[in-house]
Amino acid sequence: MSGYGGGPVPADVERAAERLAAYARRTPLLPGLPAPGRRRGGWGLLLKAEHLQRSGSFKLRGAANAVLALGARAIVTGSSGNHGIALARLAAPLGVRVTVVLAAGTSPAKAARIRALGGRTVSVAGGVAEREERARALAEETGAVLVPSSDHELVVAGQGTVGREVLADVPDVRTLYVPVGGGGLLAGVCLAARDHPVRIVGVEPAGTPRYARSLAAGRPVRLPPCDTVADGLRAQAPGAVPFAVVRDRVDDLVAVSDAEILTATDRLRRLGVEAEPSGAVALAGALRAGRHRERAVAVVSGGNTLAALASRASRTSATSADRGASGASRMPGAPGLSGLPGLSRLSDTSAAGTGRPARRLAPTCTHPELEETR
Repeated sequence: MSGYGGGPVPADVERAAERLAAYARRTPLLPGLPAPGRRRGGWGLLLKAEHLQRSGSFKLRGAANAVLALGARAIVTGSSGNHGIALARLAAPLGVRVTVVLAAGTSPAKAARIRALGGRTVSVAGGVAEREERARALAEETGAVLVPSSDHELVVAGQGTVGREVLADVPDVRTLYVPVGGGGLLAGVCLAARDHPVRIVGVEPAGTPRYARSLAAGRPVRLPPCDTVADGLRAQAPGAVPFAVVRDRVDDLVAVSDAEILTATDRLRRLGVEAEPSGAVALAGALRAGRHRERAVAVVSGGNTLAALASRASRTSATSADRGASGASRMPGAPGLSGLPGLSRLSDTSAAGTGRPARRLAPTCTHPELEETR
């Protein structure tokens, strides 16, 4: 990584994997859809089970990578919920103060979970753009370190460990479906697969196709706030860091409707996978594409449903009662910042060309009132 301007490189994903070993769970691949015509065991579509991740979503990976590398004692972020939950879960074990700015429409259950884990929440009227503006201002006012939910080299590298694990576990995977909000996960997977022939497909809610529009325009564009059942994927514009990575590697983008997202959520539930709607978006894209004859993987990015959050809240209360006044406990096997042998330094390795041609994608759906991100 070249300071904070050269962009992340594949080696940063490897460093993130080492950094996260004691903090993030290596999630399994679960059977999804059988390939037509194949006999027993012939699964065409597998599910990367990030709903089983500590904190309930893939967001823990990027959050932990950034916190551990930066060594900050106070952090501010803007979040739709899962990134904030991930940071708050890390806060007590690492002795970090976390403030999470939430936009209007954020799940009350996710906001409550952040507070239950010791994080502070600040609510703003308006959408994601207003949320991010307030988070930046708070960081400047307080001297805290800003750790965005997607637009950060360390966050992207941490999310890339999802792709790294998939490619290690299924090296012959043909297509990888990834949900897209701010783009941190898609960019991370693109980074991990930069030199792999796997076809990478980003899946966006149809109401907010910010990456399809941005790639077609050749620059980040900002969409107006848009409602969707996938509440974790409401980002209005690509971040500068993930946009550059996605632009140079993604193969296709698919837009899915709320009805398709809910159908995929129900299908996962019938498979025994408790995913929130945002976590089912990649499967919705795979179902829409209909490419079940090839070996493919869809990332189930999160499982912070109301029921799951209520269950975790009750466990947290019970643990707190058992612990009494003895103080917060650390994650199993996870050292605090003071126990680390040394905070990782940012590498001065700059991004190298890969020989892979940049892809220009036509927009998959229309959206009014687009404006260039400034």
